Amino acid sequence: MDGPGHFDEFLTAVDRDGAIAETRARVETVSRRRLLGMTLAGAGTIALARATRAGAAGLSASDVDILNYALVLEYLQASFYTEAERSGALSGKTAQAARVVGATERAHVQAFLDLLKSQAVKRPTFDFQGTTEQQQPFLKTAVALEDLAVAAYKGQAPRLKSNAVLAAAVGIHSVEARHAAWMRALFGVTPAVNAFDKPASRSSINRVVVSTHFIVSKPHMKARKKPSFTG
Repeated sequence: MDGPGHFDEFLTAVDRDGAIAETRARVETVSRRRLLGMTLAGAGTIALARATRAGAAGLSASDVDILNYALVLEYLQASFYTEAERSGALSGKTAQAARVVGATERAHVQAFLDLLKSQAVKRPTFDFQGTTEQQQPFLKTAVALEDLAVAAYKGQAPRLKSNAVLAAAVGIHSVEARHAAWMRALFGVTPAVNAFDKPASRSSINRVVVSTHFIVSKPHMKARKKPSFTG
């Protein structure tokens, strides 16, 4: 996410009833010390393998907490792309991008599960409310989720205590940024306009995700049979 302007674009993409904008006004004063999350995979495979061999038992409680929070974000992204693929509604370059990015996000999830083992949080139930069933709504939401992830991942790096996890996280942050740029290009949004990225606070990310209503207690199974809900 390329600074405040791009965070505004994210809010516009997912804020259906103005709830997110109202929430943002309340949380923008939250301390920058409580920042969210880094993920593990891709370019950080070697470092992640070292951390995995050590196991979650060798990680600090704060690192486990950070990794589990990032795992929830990865669950969200992986489920979104998986459901989009299952819907069969995407075509051309968008369908190709969804397959590639979806595979990467699923790899991220598996990497977290391998590392955290019994300490990993369970996958929530998701309902993406039709955004996976049409090309333009899919792209709009993909831009929003990827921008959100980039801002979120950036914030937590200074708080990670494990050098192996940190090394993997730094590598994966650039992969997520490429995802964001790819989806932006497909949607017709400038991939990057500012010289510096800014992180988003954990509280802000939490509230935004809740406001999308994508995480639910159970899928709102409508009259249709497709797509196969990932929840």
